[in-house]
Amino acid sequence: MLLLYNAGIRVYFVLIWLASFFNKKAKLWIKGRKERAFIRFEDSIWFHFASLGEFEQGRPVLEALRQEYPENKIVVTFFSPSGYEVRKNTPLADAVYYLPLDTPKNARKFMDALQPKLAVFTKYEYWYHFYNEAHRRAIPLYVISAIFRKDQAFFKWYGGLNRKILGLVTRFFVQDDKSKRLLNGIGMENVTLSGDTRFDRVWANALQPKQIPAIAEFKNGHRVFIAGSTWPPDEHLIAALISRYPDWKFIIAPHEIDDEKIAKLMNLLPAGSTIKYSQLTAHPDAYRDSPHNGKRMLVIDNIGMLSSLYQYGDIAYIGGGFGAGIHNTLEAAAFGLPVIFGPNYARFNEANELIALKAGFSVKDEAELKAVAATLINNEQFLRDAGLAAGAYVRNNTGATATILKFIRDRSI
Repeated sequence: MLLLYNAGIRVYFVLIWLASFFNKKAKLWIKGRKERAFIRFEDSIWFHFASLGEFEQGRPVLEALRQEYPENKIVVTFFSPSGYEVRKNTPLADAVYYLPLDTPKNARKFMDALQPKLAVFTKYEYWYHFYNEAHRRAIPLYVISAIFRKDQAFFKWYGGLNRKILGLVTRFFVQDDKSKRLLNGIGMENVTLSGDTRFDRVWANALQPKQIPAIAEFKNGHRVFIAGSTWPPDEHLIAALISRYPDWKFIIAPHEIDDEKIAKLMNLLPAGSTIKYSQLTAHPDAYRDSPHNGKRMLVIDNIGMLSSLYQYGDIAYIGGGFGAGIHNTLEAAAFGLPVIFGPNYARFNEANELIALKAGFSVKDEAELKAVAATLINNEQFLRDAGLAAGAYVRNNTGATATILKFIRDRSI
């Protein structure tokens, strides 16, 4: 099985290399791994994240360890360009790299240079050679905010190598009891039910959000519907709502912000009533709210604002539910916003729990979105109760970071 794994890794690299000739993300993936030159450290603390979402998820633990152990250098690696390109200059780390391709040679070279004292992976990403090299060197390796499903290869008859990778982990900190039972069922007893560190992250953000004066001015006392991390299928649904609620304003923060995608979104929305955030901030005096400008739709054409945007909203729509799966519902819920999302949410515990609390709502088409929006917008008490339930849900599920830190303090540093 290991031979197949190694062959698969190399085939994957070739496929990404071929894609790099016409795909920007693939090109960044290849280029970033060519340009690596590791700084030599001693006793570093290594955090790995698949992408930007996992970085934000694991951030509370990273920040806490950086504060408590300032003498240890922090090294961050990313698998995806969407994480690396946004956080490559983060002040939270002493060095940020793309994770090299998972080969024995790369793993040895990486560990030789960085000499990690411990390694922390967030949610997932199980790389045999990196895990095996950490195990061989007796480097504690923790997977935090982990979540497992019974349909994964770890729990299938053919998943021998996958289970072997899990056996190299020092400790799993899992989000839910179902994940704990699945791991226990294949002989993994080194499991702590800690919860999800995302709750800590989004709750801290909601308590002290970054203020955005241009958004406050755009809101100007109006009710606001915020759509975050949207894709085209989401955006077509939202566009259908706009004319029905002339007293509301709409903010759309698409998941992808290249010029072509932004242009298509702008063309989908009413031309005379829509403005991009870059236009709003470049000429603020020209676009101040008044009866004459009629700007009701704002398109966010940058990355990094979304987690702070929700403080200005009343209802949130979270994108991705018509594709691989919904994006982060908790960022909006932490601010007391009821959340709406598409039908592909089953793998996300928080979405199911928000629905059970009547703080989350799934829609599969335009008609259902209109019905849910009407219920929330036309029933003030229902809207208020849904928002309160969303906020309380986040607050009541904080604490994972403290559990993880206590274990690391007692066992590793």
